Amino acid sequence: MKLILKYTWRYKKYLLLSVLGVLGFVCIQMGLPTLLKYVINDALMGENRILLLQLVLIMLGVVIVGISGEICMSYANSRIASNVIRDIRSDIFIKTQSFSHGEYNEFSVSGLITSTTSDAYQIMLFVQNMLRSATITPIMTITGFVLIIKNNPQMLWTILATVPILLLGILFINLFSRRYSKAQQSGLDKINRILREGLSGLRVIRAFGNENFQEQRFSEVNDEYCIVSKKAFRLTALAQPGFYFLFNTIITLVIWFGSKAIGENTLDVGALSATIEYIFHILFSFLMLALLFTMYPRASVSAERIQRILDCDVMISENLEEGKTETRESGTIVFENVTFQYPDAEEPMLKNISFTVNKGETVAFIGSTGSGKSTLIQLIPRMYDINEGRILVDGIDVRDFNIKALRNRIGFIPQKAQLFTGTIADNLRLGNPKASQTEIEKAAQIAQASDFIEEKTYKYEEKLSEGGGNLSGGQKQRLAIARAIVKNPEIYIFDDSFSALDYATDLNLRTQLRKEITNATVLIVAQRVGTIRHADKIIVLDEGKIVAWGTHEELLKTSNIYYDIAISQLSEEELA
Repeated sequence: MKLILKYTWRYKKYLLLSVLGVLGFVCIQMGLPTLLKYVINDALMGENRILLLQLVLIMLGVVIVGISGEICMSYANSRIASNVIRDIRSDIFIKTQSFSHGEYNEFSVSGLITSTTSDAYQIMLFVQNMLRSATITPIMTITGFVLIIKNNPQMLWTILATVPILLLGILFINLFSRRYSKAQQSGLDKINRILREGLSGLRVIRAFGNENFQEQRFSEVNDEYCIVSKKAFRLTALAQPGFYFLFNTIITLVIWFGSKAIGENTLDVGALSATIEYIFHILFSFLMLALLFTMYPRASVSAERIQRILDCDVMISENLEEGKTETRESGTIVFENVTFQYPDAEEPMLKNISFTVNKGETVAFIGSTGSGKSTLIQLIPRMYDINEGRILVDGIDVRDFNIKALRNRIGFIPQKAQLFTGTIADNLRLGNPKASQTEIEKAAQIAQASDFIEEKTYKYEEKLSEGGGNLSGGQKQRLAIARAIVKNPEIYIFDDSFSALDYATDLNLRTQLRKEITNATVLIVAQRVGTIRHADKIIVLDEGKIVAWGTHEELLKTSNIYYDIAISQLSEEELA
């Protein structure tokens, strides 16, 4: 509830307007029955047409005030609710942008999507109803009690007897709804996860003819969600007729005892009519409050899930204010006895890694699958934080950097190129929004991407589908490389970024890189020896340790691991 109130309280002006609107709404709901009493008793029974006309005009004025108040209330509540959901979604997105891989594993991507969409929407619905019910109910109840005491105090017992029953019903619903709400949101996470896996892995699923298995997986979690939802809806469905039954019972009792009082001349018709209306509006406001409480458990669960995300302590501190942004050196990287272990792993992935890369050098990493190559280079831009040792970039420990300043120095090209919806030019300008058309065209030429771009209908303004789905794997990799070149960083990190390229394109691209990028430091992770054989230094990893380093020629003589990799890929002439 604290989360909901925190975001709602930001809009005090709209809250004030909502309260004023509620007063207008109560004015019409309670004012008309009071005036109706005088219409019946004094104007109609007294056959006073002038008084009748006066009362009708007053009632018309009350209606205008009431309608104006209801419009103001609806407008203010809608603005607050829409602003609250906007703020919550923005804060979740901003928070998740600071998450490391550890946090994403903790919350899961499907869970974060559910919190940003469904959970935030549940809070919006609750806020809309809360602003209406939580303000109308107390004002309507107090006004109604005062008017009943003034006009017909003998009927007060009917309300006093009903309120405890309503409160017990609300408490009962709240207890059971909360359990079902947690299960619903958890089930929605599972549905999102399987749906996301099914859509992103559709080609693999079709290739293995595994559609039936995926359908079965989805059906199981969908049916589970359906069962829980039915239980929650049954509870709500039983609550509403129960409240209406109590509601109508009280009105019947009021009419019964009121009729007897009229027969005994202790109550007039106008007072009874007004009393029925007062009780009707009091009970109806309590019914709205009861419905609000049926929504509260699910909103509470959603708020807890969102609060957990917003309160999460990020493993990697961004140092946005106190972090260093300026350095004396440029393009140097030093690993000093670095050990790294994944949060859920049983043993370190990297053990006692030490090496130095000087400005302008090209250093490559090679080794068997699982040797820690990709993990090692992901530590430089702080995708993860190390457990022991130090990593220095330009003479500064990466943990002491302002993280934006650190990553601005690095052009990171992952193996799986991630492109975004938009034009080719938009994607190439991702790291440098101010890049000119000439700069992006030159970068595309270096990355061997200009040929296929020029073949497109709209060239650099060609629209890319989600994830670059209308491009081949090699085309996406070349655009990702071009994007890093446009950024013009001092350090390039290629994480097996040439794997989807044919040998000719790979050779031409690396040749152009050597010509155009002369001052930058280049780190390359690759499986192909041909891709890294001209590097200034090649580091061989095995089971998370550096087992050898040197040039291509040196390693062929000194490292059995490197020699075995090379002999499986190169011809005898290339090995000679």
